[in-house]
Amino acid sequence: MSQGPRSGLAAVSAALLAMSRHLEVRDVLKTIVASARELLDAQYAALGVPDDHGGFAQFVVDGVSDAQWKAIGPLPRQHGILAAMLHEARPERLADVRKDPRFEGWPTAHPDLVDFLGLPVRDGDEVIGALFLANKNCPKPEGSCGFTAEDQELLSILAQHAAIALTNARLYERSRELTIAEERSRLAHELHDAVSQKLFSLRLTAQAATALVDRDPARAKGELQQVAALAAEAVDELRAAVVELRPAALDEDGLIATLRTQTQVLDRAHTARVTFASTGFRALPAAQEEALLRVAQEALHNALRHSGAECVAVRVDRRGGGAVLRVSDDGTGFDPQAVRRAGRHLGLVSMRDRASGVGGTLTVESVPGKGTTIELEVPGG
Repeated sequence: MSQGPRSGLAAVSAALLAMSRHLEVRDVLKTIVASARELLDAQYAALGVPDDHGGFAQFVVDGVSDAQWKAIGPLPRQHGILAAMLHEARPERLADVRKDPRFEGWPTAHPDLVDFLGLPVRDGDEVIGALFLANKNCPKPEGSCGFTAEDQELLSILAQHAAIALTNARLYERSRELTIAEERSRLAHELHDAVSQKLFSLRLTAQAATALVDRDPARAKGELQQVAALAAEAVDELRAAVVELRPAALDEDGLIATLRTQTQVLDRAHTARVTFASTGFRALPAAQEEALLRVAQEALHNALRHSGAECVAVRVDRRGGGAVLRVSDDGTGFDPQAVRRAGRHLGLVSMRDRASGVGGTLTVESVPGKGTTIELEVPGG
């Protein structure tokens, strides 16, 4: 009789420890749903973080393969049982979710959910998420729910700690973003001051050289040599600033972790689903990794701001000794030739400059109404 409670307590403890190990929001969400599914022995678990537009800023599932998730399609809206958990902030335990009067169906590829246990995740009075499980792995008499009152109590404990872990992760990410922004602002001010002084001196020296060319060529030559020296110093200042302005996360975490984090942030901030995947990537020289990051950022900006895409996928894979980046969206697309003729560039010029600067190749494929794919291939070091 005593073995069960101890096992349950150990499982809860393991779940809470797992949540506390992660600081990034997406990792915390994944840990919560995986822990909940394992703890209550269910086939499926999910946690949705609502946005302010009737949808979900993030929606994480466990028990569904990547292929199934892709086939299901866009993130769910806040309706039916999910809306009840979010707006009425009460638990839901159902023998068959499909027979509930609030049930509004799901996409064709969606797995069949039967018995259901859901709880709001609350931070004080604010509902910050909806956590639910479905299809408990146990014998179930006809018309009964596999999830018990004890399961609901256990999930309630997990949801309370999930709220703490999620809030802490959000605070950590916000703190990191603010720190990076403050550091970049400081560097920008230093760059402005240093380069402005150099350029001011260069301008005065060039003016002096101009005045001396006819009446004292020897002194004019000396002033022009000083112009060359000042210009070289200005270039050195700019190069040093560029090195310092290289994303801190790229140096600390590497390209893959940096891109994963940035896509997760964009996935929360936009209604479009933003995904990231990578296989076989090996670290590259700093210049190549920065080019891949900057092109990805520019392509993401275009997709999220201008294309009206519902899904944007970022992928980095190894290719030979180098790597290939692909950013694809299902947005409105465009005619690259028409854009070029109209003098609009959508950042393509800077992306091509980035590519050529590291010996890479940029390819842009887009058709009106059929989305856009931008691919950058860079060689190894």
